[in-house]
Amino acid sequence: MLLCIGYLALQSFTGTPKESHITNIRQLTFGGDNAEAYFSPDGKHLAFQSNNPAWGLECDQIFNMDIRKALKDTSYIPPRISTGLGRTTCSYFMPNGKDILYASTHLGSHACPSVTHIQGKYLWSVYSDYEIFIADQKGKIKKQLTENKFYDAEATVSPKGDKIVFTSNRSGDLELWTMDIDGSNQKQITTGLGYDGGAFFSADGKQLVFRASRPNTPEEVKEYKDFLMKGLVAPTNMEIYTCNIDGSNLKQITKLGKANWAPYFHPSGKKIIFSSNHLSQKGYDFQLFLINTDGSGLQQITSESIFNAFPMFSPDGKKLIFSSNRNNHGTRNTNLFIADWQD
Repeated sequence: MLLCIGYLALQSFTGTPKESHITNIRQLTFGGDNAEAYFSPDGKHLAFQSNNPAWGLECDQIFNMDIRKALKDTSYIPPRISTGLGRTTCSYFMPNGKDILYASTHLGSHACPSVTHIQGKYLWSVYSDYEIFIADQKGKIKKQLTENKFYDAEATVSPKGDKIVFTSNRSGDLELWTMDIDGSNQKQITTGLGYDGGAFFSADGKQLVFRASRPNTPEEVKEYKDFLMKGLVAPTNMEIYTCNIDGSNLKQITKLGKANWAPYFHPSGKKIIFSSNHLSQKGYDFQLFLINTDGSGLQQITSESIFNAFPMFSPDGKKLIFSSNRNNHGTRNTNLFIADWQD
């Protein structure tokens, strides 16, 4: 039955009129939660995280997918890059196209960290054990880039190969930081109260796009600070921002309300693709949208299923990778999909 389902899922999906920018949609994973998949510089591999129980996983670990193998064989299990211990997040290829950057809690504990639940609140955990590492194709850790008792994660690499951007709360708030490619010269570049994260460089390496929450009322500020003291954030109100890589020229791109996140620059540098639930009546209906960098020209890109997020363009701009719970046969699985992109 699983092979039959996998075979059927591998067939190309027919995009709806609202999905006219993406064609030839093909499924790459088949079980568990698979997310934050990012292309290698040559566009042939994906670094991503998965908790697929069929792969013996209890919480997210990092994998390196050969896209051609995944398209040919639904039973393909990509090689694991992370240690298999603790929880990992946010992997990204280094400039050499072989080594992979990721964050992991494994130095703090070999067990999966606990997840905190508060009734009526959707929360993300900000684990202080997260540190940022570089591993080779066989999973051997070549270098540890951060070492402290704070949250250091969400790292991505500039296409120029000179800088890394990441999120840290070492200054008391969740801010964007940059460092040189070897981990040196670590600098805080944002200062506004709220969660700044999920940053990516523009194709020319001169700008960053990221999501940010900005609590404004005394009640919002108190709740944000109280949660952060407990290692938690409530990511239900976020907008998309851009800035220069030194933090200057900060601009708010969206003013849509609700949760706008997972942004990524179009290769032209003139548009941003992101996930949002601003049109949702119930809160949990995330679709992909495209917007100009001046905040104009909002377009809806997806309409299938109620969760579409983590979009990334291939280096040549011809492909789009994203996570979606479409075609999951009534389960809660979130899988990776690759599509041809049409401007």
